[in-house]
Amino acid sequence: MSKKPRKTAAKAASRKPARPATKRPPQALTDGNAERIASALEAIAAHLSATAPAANPADSFGATDAFVWHPDGRLSPVPRVSRVELFLLKGIDRMRDILMENTERFADGLPANNALLWGARGMGKSSLVKATHASINLERKPAARLKLIEIHREDIESLPALMDLLRGSSFHFIVFCDDLSFDGNDASYKSLKAVLEGGIEGRPENVILYATSNRRHLMAREMIENERSTAINPGEAVEEKVSLSDRFGLWLGFHRCSQDEYLAMVKGYCSHLGITLTDDELEREALEWSTTRGSRSGRVAWQFTQELAGRLGVRLAAR
Repeated sequence: MSKKPRKTAAKAASRKPARPATKRPPQALTDGNAERIASALEAIAAHLSATAPAANPADSFGATDAFVWHPDGRLSPVPRVSRVELFLLKGIDRMRDILMENTERFADGLPANNALLWGARGMGKSSLVKATHASINLERKPAARLKLIEIHREDIESLPALMDLLRGSSFHFIVFCDDLSFDGNDASYKSLKAVLEGGIEGRPENVILYATSNRRHLMAREMIENERSTAINPGEAVEEKVSLSDRFGLWLGFHRCSQDEYLAMVKGYCSHLGITLTDDELEREALEWSTTRGSRSGRVAWQFTQELAGRLGVRLAAR
């Protein structure tokens, strides 16, 4: 008889039965652990939010008529534009009529020019752009309303990205840059040149650019003279920068107003706000105000009107 089965049986008998596994009681969650878990969950949520596809800004074009462009691709809606009514802008009748005609053609889908409004400070350049946009939209249906998009001077390099966003939209857009100018070795003007003319894609048909500047050629005179005096070929040295203003098909020059035009602006603002003073008293105070400021302009006229309204307890409703 074989002895192997007996040895196996003896070994099996000598083995002690295995103890059932006991579960450790769960460790209490300390304040430190809870804090670390909460931080980890917040980090995961932030990561998921950052990697999620961003909403297309174009989806909100119908919500309002004005936006501010940010170089990260965002368009911030502006529910209420800070502006004055078109009829309150005095002393700039010719520029007003030209810009209105150009903008209306563009809104109707007809050829129109990019516009550069340049000249004396405070004479209503940016006010005219905003008032023209509002006036054009007065009797238009929602689908035909012009959209105004402001791009800041320091964000000009992101202009091609904005053009890509607007190109496929059914709306028409005025892209507006206030107080545009270039200094020193600033090369961001090249992005603007490519959009205005010269690039392969060029400016989309549903986009027009309006800019304001105190400089006719968008760069300081001393910069131009310095380039001419130090360059081997003075003519070519400034050609690239000076030619930028040439790419605006419409130039509108704003010059300092006369005393009569200044007083007409003051009277127009006061009439609109319901401020009643005798002509002699109003003219005397308005001229004294302009003397202390050292200039006469639409901006000075509006600032005097604000001062007068505050003294008389009249609430502003023009903007």
